Amino acid sequence: MSKTNPRGRDIGFAPAPKSTCSDVHCPFHGNLSIRGKTLTGTVVSDKNHYSVTIQRSMLVLDKKYNRYLRKTSKVSAYNPPCIDARVGQRIKIGECRKIAKTIAFCVIEVLEEAKE
Repeated sequence: MSKTNPRGRDIGFAPAPKSTCSDVHCPFHGNLSIRGKTLTGTVVSDKNHYSVTIQRSMLVLDKKYNRYLRKTSKVSAYNPPCIDARVGQRIKIGECRKIAKTIAFCVIEVLEEAKE
């Protein structure tokens, strides 16, 4: 007999959120599997229904000039209702199957709240 977690299933990357949802595409309360890359970034847009846009910043070495360049990339991710990430929050996303044309990641944890 196995014990079930009342907050949701354990996906191995992050603890289950305190709130629950009945979404099929939720990795904690639905049947979406998270595998592959895990990325962190800041939410820059949450206007789309059930999705957020994350911006990642990185430093890249330019070999010719021996200087570092600042580069950014944007990734769209599915935002389950139990997590409900907002603009300005720093979050962790995990790779999953394609949910929409441009969405192949899902929000799995909020790392920091938005700075005022």
